[in-house]
Amino acid sequence: MDITRKILSKSFVDFFDSKKSSGILLVICTVLSLVLANSYVSETYLSFWQTYVGGLSIEHWINDALMAVFFLLIGLELERELYNGELSDFKNALLPIFAALGGICLPALIHFALNSGKPTQVGIGIPMATDIAFALGVLALLGKRVPASLKVFLTALAVMDDLGAIIIIAVFYTEKLSILYLLGSLALFGLLVTMNRVFRVMSLSPYVVGGILMWFLMLKSGVHATIAGVLLAFAIPFSATQDDQKSPSHLLEHLLHKPVAFIIMPIFALANTGIIIGSGWAQGLTTTNSLGIICGLAIGKPLGIVLLSFVAVSLGLSRLPSDLHWRHIFGAGFLGGIGFTMSIFIANLAFANDPDMINASKLAILLASFTAGTIGYLWLKLFTKPLIQDKQTVETLR
Repeated sequence: MDITRKILSKSFVDFFDSKKSSGILLVICTVLSLVLANSYVSETYLSFWQTYVGGLSIEHWINDALMAVFFLLIGLELERELYNGELSDFKNALLPIFAALGGICLPALIHFALNSGKPTQVGIGIPMATDIAFALGVLALLGKRVPASLKVFLTALAVMDDLGAIIIIAVFYTEKLSILYLLGSLALFGLLVTMNRVFRVMSLSPYVVGGILMWFLMLKSGVHATIAGVLLAFAIPFSATQDDQKSPSHLLEHLLHKPVAFIIMPIFALANTGIIIGSGWAQGLTTTNSLGIICGLAIGKPLGIVLLSFVAVSLGLSRLPSDLHWRHIFGAGFLGGIGFTMSIFIANLAFANDPDMINASKLAILLASFTAGTIGYLWLKLFTKPLIQDKQTVETLR
């Protein structure tokens, strides 16, 4: 059976469908948040997210607790890709891995070149990320012009990109570290892994309870609590059998898809895109940090993705799928420049004590993401032709 047909499993189709729908909802929530933040209810709207509940602000609960669920889903998706998706075959996996590496390193180098030695250097991680929901949402608008393997390539690229962002958050955005709490969290992770690998506990309940406790210990440790979500994903039992409906990992992934896509992500957008566009907004976009973000996402991302992909193929380390051409990779590179969720998330961490810098960074992220996404969409629409697919593939993609 053709490798592309194998990869286009029901799990992937469901995943793609939820992402394209949530991408549209994210746009609506972002526009709504921007309008409210710049209207007569601005003060009420923005202060709402800073209201304290249970010792943390609502915004803090969203960014640390709800986003831990988002990262749990990212971890489950990454695990699926590693076992029976694009990343399960080493040679196939190398293409999106190289692409992700280029899409992480070049934007970081651009930001670093502009901000080296300045307080804004800490924002180096902001242009490294790709927003899966928005990127796949734009791709979905192109319909039959998009080869099936391009959807898989962009998904695997975005997942690897998010993994890189997770590592960056864990390593570089930890301010105060409590070794005792961190060891407690890691010990609990080890216990959950033992329950899975040694005792083969297949019930989800103990993993969920253990994951909540692991999240609390990670929060107290100083390492960003969302990392607990990723660790939990790899502790939950997973079956390498494609589309195994009974594996706890498979069940949880499908359980989380819609709540994450249609509740958590929109709430995150509402809470984090309330950007006040004041009289000096244009000046804020000319700072080295904003320029680093804009150039990193809109230029560094596509260039890094294409260059490293070309290197991998030229050296014979990987290969382009039969239905892909370099014009497709170029278009996907621009869609990879849609940072949004992860970029905003990292901006909040990088400039936690500087609201003005966070505001300027978010505006730069939105501008860069809109630019990259528009160019990517227009490029693929203008320079790719509608595909003639066999009936079975068309039915599958529906």
